[in-house]
Amino acid sequence: MSQPDYQLLCAQVRSFAEEDAHWLPLLSNVSALIMDTLTDLNWAGFYLADTRMQERSLLLGPFQGKVACVHIAFGKGVCGTAAAADEPQLVPNVHEFPGHIACDSASNSEVVIPLHAAGDVIGVLDIDSPLLARFSTEDFAGLKAVASTLDEVTDFSGLPLTK
Repeated sequence: MSQPDYQLLCAQVRSFAEEDAHWLPLLSNVSALIMDTLTDLNWAGFYLADTRMQERSLLLGPFQGKVACVHIAFGKGVCGTAAAADEPQLVPNVHEFPGHIACDSASNSEVVIPLHAAGDVIGVLDIDSPLLARFSTEDFAGLKAVASTLDEVTDFSGLPLTK
């Protein structure tokens, strides 16, 4: 398996944002780009903070892959844990992660990285693979760079799910 060029991936994210930094088209294209660039994935996309609910939660956003969970509470599963703790998660075997939410039973490993706007967690980048231990430390670092690029270039101001 060849290593993706994460610098190029970040440059492509910036290029998409130059055309339109609005969160919807940008996150839509980035999920497609990740799915097309990385091998052995079954899901790549975003969950976005939803303040409409009493309990802080994440709502399904743009993605590529099979049908997904719609709501994930902060602190629940890999995505909710990453959002609540504001800590990226590299999970070689999701079946060993306490409280893992199996949106797709084919997923075996996962990377989740929080996204930010004005210093607050605005959502997460979530990437799943059917392979155990699919993501290397290089992938983890590269995907954190992609998320950081999104933090810098995405216009989340029109996101209707935030206060």
